[in-house]
Amino acid sequence: MKAENCIKIFEKAITDYHVKDDVYQSFTNPFEEGTIECTMYQKSWIDTVQWHYEDIIRDPNIEPAAGMDMKRKIDESNQNRTDVVEQLDDYYISLFNNVSIQSNAKLNTESPGWVVDRISILCLKIYHMQEQVARTDADSNHKQQCLNKLNILLEQKEDLSASFNDLLDEIQKGEKQIKVYRQMKMYNDDTLNPILYKK
Repeated sequence: MKAENCIKIFEKAITDYHVKDDVYQSFTNPFEEGTIECTMYQKSWIDTVQWHYEDIIRDPNIEPAAGMDMKRKIDESNQNRTDVVEQLDDYYISLFNNVSIQSNAKLNTESPGWVVDRISILCLKIYHMQEQVARTDADSNHKQQCLNKLNILLEQKEDLSASFNDLLDEIQKGEKQIKVYRQMKMYNDDTLNPILYKK
């Protein structure tokens, strides 16, 4: 799945979330279970909810217990985000499984799944920067600054999309190889986090 297809699904997920704009709303995936579209939509939904978690926890008046609860939600969301990225990498590995890799094939700095992650976050930045540009309670200076940022984000989306599509083409031709290093996060693992296993 190339960048433009990912972006279409991400934009749908972001728009769907903002119908209610509530981090506690139920999640319904409109795509068939087991499809790459379903995984992409889930990826964007996780990112969108976490975006709003990050806003909530920065409330200077948040109650300590609520803040701790939100921190744990962010930790769980980060783990879910990583798990889904690894599912995306599994998809791309499977997609190119029969490609004959050239002897001089190079590695990319990021796996396809993590590039998709960057595209997902970029779609969120664009959506929320567009909100800032459209604010009726902000002055013209704020909106102009946000418009300038929005234009940079849109340019970045074009560049990142083209680079990702080039990467997929190079993998298809055997000019680059996919090599995935699993994240192996430690803080959520009660056998690896000393605060957890020492208890």
